[in-house]
Amino acid sequence: MKCISVYTNNFEVFSDIFERVVDSPLEENEEQEVEGITISHSGDVPEHYLERMSVKPEVVVMRDKSRGLTILQHGKVFEILLPVLETA
Repeated sequence: MKCISVYTNNFEVFSDIFERVVDSPLEENEEQEVEGITISHSGDVPEHYLERMSVKPEVVVMRDKSRGLTILQHGKVFEILLPVLETA
């Protein structure tokens, strides 16, 4: 899964820029600023990362089933986990 980190703890701000963040063509380890909020492509995370994070009481887990993505919110960061299409 591809992980995009959005450095804010404000859900309203996050939801305002969410579509632009998901659609942004970030390269791995690249940072950008969207409406004054830093976002970065944090690389790929293994499947067990989601399992490990979702059991922590301080982590909020949200899912967008239509896109197959998961959003984790903890501390002052939102992490958007996007499925990576396998190429054969």
